[in-house]
Amino acid sequence: MNTITTTDFDFPNQKSVYRGKVREVYNINDELLVMIATDRLSAFDVVLPKGIPYKGQILNQIATQFMQLTEDIVPNWLIATPDPNVAIGHLCTPFKVEMVIRGYLSGHAAREYAAGKRTICGVAMPEGLKENDKFPEPIITPTTKAENGSHDEDISRESILENGIVSKEDYIVLEQYTRALYQRGTEIAYNRGLILVDTKYEFGKTKEGKIVLIDEIHTPDSSRYFYAEDYQSRQNNGEQQKQLSKEFVRQWLIANGFQGKEGQQIPDMSEEYIENVSDRYIELYENILGEPFEKANIESIHERIRMNVMNYLNS
Repeated sequence: MNTITTTDFDFPNQKSVYRGKVREVYNINDELLVMIATDRLSAFDVVLPKGIPYKGQILNQIATQFMQLTEDIVPNWLIATPDPNVAIGHLCTPFKVEMVIRGYLSGHAAREYAAGKRTICGVAMPEGLKENDKFPEPIITPTTKAENGSHDEDISRESILENGIVSKEDYIVLEQYTRALYQRGTEIAYNRGLILVDTKYEFGKTKEGKIVLIDEIHTPDSSRYFYAEDYQSRQNNGEQQKQLSKEFVRQWLIANGFQGKEGQQIPDMSEEYIENVSDRYIELYENILGEPFEKANIESIHERIRMNVMNYLNS
Protein backbone atom coordinates (compact mmCIF):
# COMPACT_ATOMS: atom_id res chain seq x y z
CA MET A 1 0.00 0.00 0.00
CA ASN A 2 1.02 3.60 -0.49
CA THR A 3 2.84 4.82 2.61
CA ILE A 4 4.96 7.87 3.38
CA THR A 5 8.34 6.84 4.77
CA THR A 6 10.44 9.84 3.77
CA THR A 7 9.87 13.37 2.48
CA ASP A 8 11.88 15.87 0.45
CA PHE A 9 9.80 19.05 0.41
CA ASP A 10 11.02 22.56 -0.35
CA PHE A 11 8.64 24.99 1.34
CA PRO A 12 8.85 28.80 1.11
CA ASN A 13 11.34 30.30 3.62
CA GLN A 14 12.49 26.82 4.62
CA LYS A 15 15.64 26.97 6.75
CA SER A 16 16.35 23.35 7.64
CA VAL A 17 14.93 19.85 8.03
CA TYR A 18 15.26 17.57 11.06
CA ARG A 19 14.54 13.89 10.50
CA GLY A 20 13.57 11.98 13.64
CA LYS A 21 12.70 8.33 13.99
CA VAL A 22 9.17 8.76 12.67
CA ARG A 23 8.73 12.52 12.15
CA GLU A 24 10.30 15.02 9.78
CA VAL A 25 10.33 18.63 10.94
CA TYR A 26 10.73 21.59 8.59
CA ASN A 27 11.91 24.92 10.03
CA ILE A 28 10.09 27.80 8.33
CA ASN A 29 11.91 31.11 8.71
CA ASP A 30 12.94 30.30 12.30
CA GLU A 31 9.33 30.97 13.31
CA LEU A 32 7.23 27.89 12.50
CA LEU A 33 7.80 24.16 12.51
CA VAL A 34 6.01 21.93 9.99
CA MET A 35 5.96 18.45 11.57
CA ILE A 36 5.13 15.59 9.23
CA ALA A 37 4.15 12.28 10.84
CA THR A 38 5.45 9.58 8.49
CA ASP A 39 4.37 5.94 8.36
CA ARG A 40 7.75 4.77 9.62
CA LEU A 41 7.72 2.31 12.52
CA SER A 42 10.49 2.29 15.12
CA ALA A 43 11.18 -0.09 17.98
CA PHE A 44 14.21 -0.43 20.25
CA ASP A 45 15.37 2.90 18.73
CA VAL A 46 15.63 1.26 15.30
CA VAL A 47 13.52 2.31 12.31
CA LEU A 48 12.03 -0.81 10.73
CA PRO A 49 12.36 -1.21 6.95
CA LYS A 50 8.69 -0.97 5.93
CA GLY A 51 6.03 1.66 6.53
CA ILE A 52 2.64 1.03 8.18
CA PRO A 53 -0.39 2.34 6.24
CA TYR A 54 -2.19 5.24 8.00
CA LYS A 55 0.16 5.17 11.00
CA GLY A 56 1.28 8.77 10.53
CA GLN A 57 -2.28 9.99 10.18
CA ILE A 58 -3.31 8.10 13.32
CA LEU A 59 -0.43 9.49 15.42
CA ASN A 60 -0.97 13.04 14.20
CA GLN A 61 -4.72 13.05 14.77
CA ILE A 62 -4.53 11.46 18.24
CA ALA A 63 -1.80 13.92 19.28
CA THR A 64 -3.80 16.86 17.91
CA GLN A 65 -6.93 15.92 19.82
CA PHE A 66 -5.02 15.42 23.07
CA MET A 67 -3.23 18.74 22.65
CA GLN A 68 -6.68 20.34 22.44
CA LEU A 69 -7.98 18.32 25.42
CA THR A 70 -5.08 19.38 27.65
CA GLU A 71 -4.33 22.95 26.56
CA ASP A 72 -6.26 24.27 29.58
CA ILE A 73 -3.72 22.71 31.97
CA VAL A 74 -0.48 22.70 29.93
CA PRO A 75 0.36 25.09 27.07
CA ASN A 76 1.52 23.48 23.82
CA TRP A 77 3.30 24.36 20.60
CA LEU A 78 0.43 23.59 18.17
CA ILE A 79 -1.10 26.20 15.82
CA ALA A 80 -2.79 24.22 13.01
CA THR A 81 -3.19 20.80 11.36
CA PRO A 82 -3.66 21.52 7.64
CA ASP A 83 -3.29 17.86 6.63
CA PRO A 84 -4.08 14.52 8.33
CA ASN A 85 -0.32 13.85 8.63
CA VAL A 86 0.82 17.39 9.44
CA ALA A 87 0.98 19.62 12.52
CA ILE A 88 2.27 23.20 12.37
CA GLY A 89 3.37 25.02 15.48
CA HIS A 90 5.75 27.47 17.11
CA LEU A 91 9.47 26.88 16.77
CA CYS A 92 10.76 25.76 20.18
CA THR A 93 14.08 24.73 21.67
CA PRO A 94 13.53 21.18 22.98
CA PHE A 95 14.69 20.09 26.41
CA LYS A 96 17.25 17.29 26.11
CA VAL A 97 15.23 14.87 28.23
CA GLU A 98 12.03 12.91 27.67
CA MET A 99 9.68 12.82 30.65
CA VAL A 100 8.46 9.25 31.07
CA ILE A 101 5.75 8.60 33.65
CA ARG A 102 4.65 5.12 34.72
CA GLY A 103 1.53 4.14 36.63
CA TYR A 104 2.16 0.40 36.30
CA LEU A 105 5.09 -2.05 36.26
CA SER A 106 5.15 -2.69 32.51
CA GLY A 107 7.47 -2.71 29.52
CA HIS A 108 11.02 -1.51 30.22
CA ALA A 109 10.34 -1.10 33.95
CA ALA A 110 9.04 -4.69 34.18
CA ARG A 111 12.09 -6.00 32.32
CA GLU A 112 14.37 -4.15 34.76
CA TYR A 113 12.36 -5.46 37.72
CA ALA A 114 12.55 -9.04 36.41
CA ALA A 115 16.34 -8.63 36.22
CA GLY A 116 16.33 -7.96 39.97
CA LYS A 117 16.56 -4.17 39.94
CA ARG A 118 14.43 -2.26 42.45
CA THR A 119 15.26 1.25 41.34
CA ILE A 120 14.78 2.86 37.94
CA CYS A 121 16.12 6.33 37.15
CA GLY A 122 16.88 6.73 40.85
CA VAL A 123 13.26 5.99 41.81
CA ALA A 124 12.52 3.06 44.14
CA MET A 125 10.09 0.35 43.05
CA PRO A 126 8.32 -1.61 45.83
CA GLU A 127 9.08 -5.27 46.50
CA GLY A 128 6.48 -7.93 45.79
CA LEU A 129 5.12 -6.62 42.48
CA LYS A 130 4.39 -8.71 39.44
CA GLU A 131 4.35 -7.52 35.86
CA ASN A 132 1.57 -4.99 35.10
CA ASP A 133 0.73 -4.35 38.77
CA LYS A 134 -0.18 -0.77 39.61
CA PHE A 135 2.40 1.36 41.43
CA PRO A 136 1.19 2.99 44.68
CA GLU A 137 1.79 6.35 42.93
CA PRO A 138 2.89 7.11 39.35
CA ILE A 139 6.68 7.46 39.04
CA ILE A 140 8.62 9.74 36.70
CA THR A 141 11.53 7.92 34.99
CA PRO A 142 13.22 10.33 32.56
CA THR A 143 15.44 9.37 29.65
CA THR A 144 18.04 11.24 27.69
CA LYS A 145 16.84 12.38 24.25
CA ALA A 146 19.04 10.44 21.87
CA GLU A 147 20.40 11.76 18.61
CA ASN A 148 19.55 9.76 15.48
CA GLY A 149 20.96 6.26 15.63
CA SER A 150 21.57 6.38 19.38
CA HIS A 151 19.57 4.83 22.20
CA ASP A 152 17.63 6.79 24.79
CA GLU A 153 19.21 6.13 28.20
CA ASP A 154 17.61 6.11 31.64
CA ILE A 155 18.72 9.06 33.75
CA SER A 156 17.86 10.19 37.26
CA ARG A 157 16.46 13.55 38.32
CA GLU A 158 19.67 14.09 40.30
CA SER A 159 21.89 13.50 37.26
CA ILE A 160 19.81 15.84 35.11
CA LEU A 161 20.24 18.63 37.66
CA GLU A 162 23.88 17.88 38.54
CA ASN A 163 24.92 17.92 34.88
CA GLY A 164 22.95 21.05 34.08
CA ILE A 165 20.89 19.30 31.40
CA VAL A 166 17.82 21.15 32.72
CA SER A 167 17.80 23.86 35.39
CA LYS A 168 16.09 23.02 38.68
CA GLU A 169 13.52 25.78 38.13
CA ASP A 170 12.57 24.41 34.71
CA TYR A 171 12.67 20.77 35.82
CA ILE A 172 10.13 21.42 38.56
CA VAL A 173 7.78 22.76 35.87
CA LEU A 174 8.42 19.70 33.66
CA GLU A 175 7.52 17.41 36.57
CA GLN A 176 4.34 19.37 37.35
CA TYR A 177 3.26 19.36 33.70
CA THR A 178 4.07 15.64 33.36
CA ARG A 179 1.91 14.69 36.35
CA ALA A 180 -0.95 16.96 35.24
CA LEU A 181 -0.95 15.54 31.70
CA TYR A 182 -0.82 11.95 32.94
CA GLN A 183 -3.72 12.59 35.32
CA ARG A 184 -5.83 14.09 32.53
CA GLY A 185 -4.87 11.29 30.14
CA THR A 186 -5.76 8.70 32.79
CA GLU A 187 -9.20 10.25 33.28
CA ILE A 188 -9.93 10.39 29.54
CA ALA A 189 -8.75 6.80 29.04
CA TYR A 190 -10.86 5.56 31.98
CA ASN A 191 -13.98 7.18 30.53
CA ARG A 192 -13.36 5.19 27.34
CA GLY A 193 -12.74 1.84 29.03
CA LEU A 194 -8.95 2.01 28.94
CA ILE A 195 -6.04 2.32 31.36
CA LEU A 196 -3.19 4.69 30.47
CA VAL A 197 -0.35 2.53 31.74
CA ASP A 198 2.64 4.72 30.96
CA THR A 199 3.57 7.46 28.53
CA LYS A 200 6.24 10.02 27.68
CA TYR A 201 6.13 13.75 27.08
CA GLU A 202 8.54 16.13 25.42
CA PHE A 203 8.77 19.82 26.21
CA GLY A 204 10.46 22.84 24.70
CA LYS A 205 10.85 26.57 25.21
CA THR A 206 9.41 29.18 22.89
CA LYS A 207 11.46 32.23 21.85
CA GLU A 208 9.74 34.06 24.69
CA GLY A 209 11.02 31.48 27.21
CA LYS A 210 7.66 29.80 27.82
CA ILE A 211 7.75 26.06 28.53
CA VAL A 212 5.31 24.19 26.27
CA LEU A 213 4.39 20.62 25.38
CA ILE A 214 5.79 19.59 21.99
CA ASP A 215 5.74 16.50 19.73
CA GLU A 216 3.19 13.73 20.31
CA ILE A 217 0.98 12.98 23.30
CA HIS A 218 -0.94 9.83 24.31
CA THR A 219 -0.34 8.05 20.99
CA PRO A 220 0.40 4.31 20.67
CA ASP A 221 4.04 5.18 19.94
CA SER A 222 4.49 7.19 23.13
CA SER A 223 2.03 5.41 25.43
CA ARG A 224 0.80 2.02 26.59
CA TYR A 225 -2.90 1.27 27.17
CA PHE A 226 -4.69 -1.71 28.71
CA TYR A 227 -8.40 -2.52 28.53
CA ALA A 228 -9.86 -1.64 31.93
CA GLU A 229 -12.74 -4.14 31.95
CA ASP A 230 -10.72 -7.33 32.42
CA TYR A 231 -7.51 -5.82 33.82
CA GLN A 232 -7.94 -7.09 37.38
CA SER A 233 -9.12 -10.57 36.45
CA ARG A 234 -6.14 -11.00 34.13
CA GLN A 235 -3.78 -9.87 36.91
CA ASN A 236 -5.42 -12.25 39.39
CA ASN A 237 -5.10 -15.16 36.96
CA GLY A 238 -1.53 -14.36 35.93
CA GLU A 239 -2.58 -13.69 32.35
CA GLN A 240 -1.00 -11.19 29.98
CA GLN A 241 -2.90 -7.93 29.62
CA LYS A 242 -4.48 -7.15 26.28
CA GLN A 243 -2.84 -3.91 25.39
CA LEU A 244 -3.15 -1.20 22.80
CA SER A 245 0.35 0.12 22.27
CA LYS A 246 3.49 -0.50 20.27
CA GLU A 247 4.51 -3.15 22.81
CA PHE A 248 3.01 -5.89 20.60
CA VAL A 249 5.55 -4.91 17.92
CA ARG A 250 8.41 -5.09 20.45
CA GLN A 251 7.21 -8.50 21.66
CA TRP A 252 7.03 -9.77 18.05
CA LEU A 253 10.58 -8.56 17.44
CA ILE A 254 11.85 -10.14 20.67
CA ALA A 255 10.15 -13.44 19.72
CA ASN A 256 11.97 -13.24 16.38
CA GLY A 257 15.38 -12.62 17.94
CA PHE A 258 15.65 -8.83 17.63
CA GLN A 259 16.08 -6.24 20.39
CA GLY A 260 18.08 -3.63 18.50
CA LYS A 261 21.42 -5.05 19.63
CA GLU A 262 24.53 -5.12 17.49
CA GLY A 263 24.66 -8.01 15.04
CA GLN A 264 20.94 -8.80 15.28
CA GLN A 265 18.93 -9.01 12.07
CA ILE A 266 15.55 -7.29 11.74
CA PRO A 267 13.00 -10.04 10.95
CA ASP A 268 11.10 -9.89 7.68
CA MET A 269 7.77 -8.06 7.92
CA SER A 270 5.23 -9.79 5.68
CA GLU A 271 2.40 -7.85 4.04
CA GLU A 272 0.01 -9.73 6.33
CA TYR A 273 1.94 -8.62 9.40
CA ILE A 274 2.09 -5.00 8.21
CA GLU A 275 -1.69 -5.03 7.67
CA ASN A 276 -2.14 -6.45 11.18
CA VAL A 277 -0.02 -3.66 12.68
CA SER A 278 -2.05 -1.07 10.77
CA ASP A 279 -5.29 -2.60 12.06
CA ARG A 280 -3.99 -2.46 15.65
CA TYR A 281 -3.16 1.23 15.29
CA ILE A 282 -6.66 1.89 13.94
CA GLU A 283 -8.11 -0.10 16.88
CA LEU A 284 -6.32 2.14 19.36
CA TYR A 285 -7.42 5.29 17.54
CA GLU A 286 -11.07 4.25 17.68
CA ASN A 287 -10.86 3.16 21.32
CA ILE A 288 -9.00 6.12 22.75
CA LEU A 289 -10.81 8.80 20.73
CA GLY A 290 -14.21 7.09 20.81
CA GLU A 291 -14.89 7.72 17.13
CA PRO A 292 -14.48 5.83 13.84
CA PHE A 293 -11.20 6.28 11.99
CA GLU A 294 -11.61 7.86 8.57
CA LYS A 295 -8.84 6.84 6.20
CA ALA A 296 -7.41 9.75 4.24
CA ASN A 297 -6.84 9.40 0.50
CA ILE A 298 -3.32 8.02 0.14
CA GLU A 299 -3.15 7.59 -3.64
CA SER A 300 -0.85 10.62 -3.96
CA ILE A 301 0.07 11.16 -0.32
CA HIS A 302 3.22 13.23 -0.94
CA GLU A 303 1.43 15.64 -3.28
CA ARG A 304 -1.55 15.88 -0.91
CA ILE A 305 0.71 16.89 1.96
CA ARG A 306 2.69 19.34 -0.16
CA MET A 307 -0.43 21.09 -1.43
CA ASN A 308 -2.07 21.32 2.01
CA VAL A 309 1.05 22.74 3.67
CA MET A 310 1.64 25.20 0.81
CA ASN A 311 -1.95 26.40 0.98
CA TYR A 312 -1.59 26.99 4.73
CA LEU A 313 1.75 28.80 4.48
CA ASN A 314 0.51 30.99 1.61
CA SER A 315 -2.58 31.95 3.60
